[in-house]
Amino acid sequence: MSLDGQKGLVPMPDMQNTKDSRKVAIDRVGVSNVRYPIRVLDRAKETQQTTGTFTLTVSLSEEYKGTHMSRFLEALNVSNGEISVKSIPSLLTDLRARLKAPDAQIDVDFNLFISKAAPVTGQTGMMEYACRFEASQGESSQDFVMQVVIPIATLCPCSKEISAYGAHNQRGYVTVRIRPTDMIWIEELIEEIEACASSPLYPVLKRPDEKFVTERAYDNPRFVEDMIREVALVLNNDDRISWYSIQVENHESIHAHNAIAMLERTK
Repeated sequence: MSLDGQKGLVPMPDMQNTKDSRKVAIDRVGVSNVRYPIRVLDRAKETQQTTGTFTLTVSLSEEYKGTHMSRFLEALNVSNGEISVKSIPSLLTDLRARLKAPDAQIDVDFNLFISKAAPVTGQTGMMEYACRFEASQGESSQDFVMQVVIPIATLCPCSKEISAYGAHNQRGYVTVRIRPTDMIWIEELIEEIEACASSPLYPVLKRPDEKFVTERAYDNPRFVEDMIREVALVLNNDDRISWYSIQVENHESIHAHNAIAMLERTK
């Protein structure tokens, strides 16, 4: 029987706490697709308001029938939407305590907006980047993975070499996942990866900017293989990263398929 901590409520059965006879432990159980306003660290403005989509889970031992779903939302409310490398461990600790679980996990997807200036005219606009944090905590372990998807432009080296006029190019997407050992700004990671491309993308381009971007891409052709190797070199040289995975996918402009490359490394 449970009062759920509320005065004046009639005691009701607590079915989640009843015993289960099937003897099957569950790795992760909880709530998903929880949209919640959050604050994330912003290099230019200290913090940025955005919306996070959460999956909050804990492990469940074989002896209990279920977990208390409302407690996940209670923990998220107490966190007040503060989401960062520093704040997430406290939220995980709270989840483990509220749910009396040995392990807790948090996945949160959000979009980060960065003010970006055009390369010649300096015209500014807001670029959107899809980000994801994955964090877990056990009694003697913890893990944190940061993911960013960076849109880029690449120009085909083969097309440039064999064509009398121009070369075909395409928009690509670099998905980088890292385990940081120290503070790394998302904006810093984005800038380093964009520098590996034939050209970054921009939200606002005037004609002088378009000329600059077109010529820059022509002077820096990249196969999907070139792109992933350039990104790997950047991550290899960063001592704040202990593990990474990279996926580069080009949405080909003259083919009916995409080109893709993937690699994963532990440093």
